[in-house]
Amino acid sequence: MDKKKGPIGVFDSGYGGLTVLKEIVKELPQYDYIYLGDNGRAPYGGRSFETVYHYTLECVQHLFNMGCHLVILACNTASAKALRTIQQNDLPKIDPERRVLGIIRPTTEIVGNYTKSKQVGIFGTNGTVTSQSYPIEIEKFYPDITVYQQACPMWVPLVENNEYNSEGADFFIHKYIRQLMVQSSDIDTIVLGCTHYPLLADKIQQHLPPDVTLLSQGPILSHSLKDYLERHPEMAAKCSTGGSRIFYTTDDTETFDRQAGIFFEETVKSRHLSL
Repeated sequence: MDKKKGPIGVFDSGYGGLTVLKEIVKELPQYDYIYLGDNGRAPYGGRSFETVYHYTLECVQHLFNMGCHLVILACNTASAKALRTIQQNDLPKIDPERRVLGIIRPTTEIVGNYTKSKQVGIFGTNGTVTSQSYPIEIEKFYPDITVYQQACPMWVPLVENNEYNSEGADFFIHKYIRQLMVQSSDIDTIVLGCTHYPLLADKIQQHLPPDVTLLSQGPILSHSLKDYLERHPEMAAKCSTGGSRIFYTTDDTETFDRQAGIFFEETVKSRHLSL
């Protein structure tokens, strides 16, 4: 096993994880990062558990091969459908000293700090919603909270096609908000359970009742990662601190770079990774 220090790996099925990486870099700018977007096989939201697990494990192994000791799944679908199996079955065989962390648990750990009504809504992809990961994880921490979910299959295409400021976006944002809120008028906290959705946050907030709190996962995960590294200095010691960022995509680099800038809010120059 390579004992050298290595970058922190951040994986997503496409672009959305860049909204998370952006917040992680703000919180922990000293570390080196490698971002891997599996754009060539995105989206993951409608794929089976087995397919998402296979794709995610393959990408995690690539990040390990690039020297990462710690990998963050900045993808709700991958966290919902692949994380537990990778942690329990694969890591002990690959290298028990490496770690793979997801995006769902940090969110569910703190959601109870925001809701007064104990009625929480989740916006997510079909894959995340059908996995029931959010209701299951929230119940572990807050058994008195009732969770309502709404799949939003049109939101990712709106973002990736740069239509998130259009009138069409307003229609579909209002549609899914209405479908969620009709389940319970007492929902006072909503989690954006997909890393694409922060780009829609301003419009979503406009269509929500003024007393509803909207939670984006980037700041939550960045705070959680900082806390994790403070609690696990042995892992922090394995993470290199050169402040570099390297981006990989499994699809066309020119397209990735053009789109990635929207999510990361900085110029991105990526490299191609063949799977």
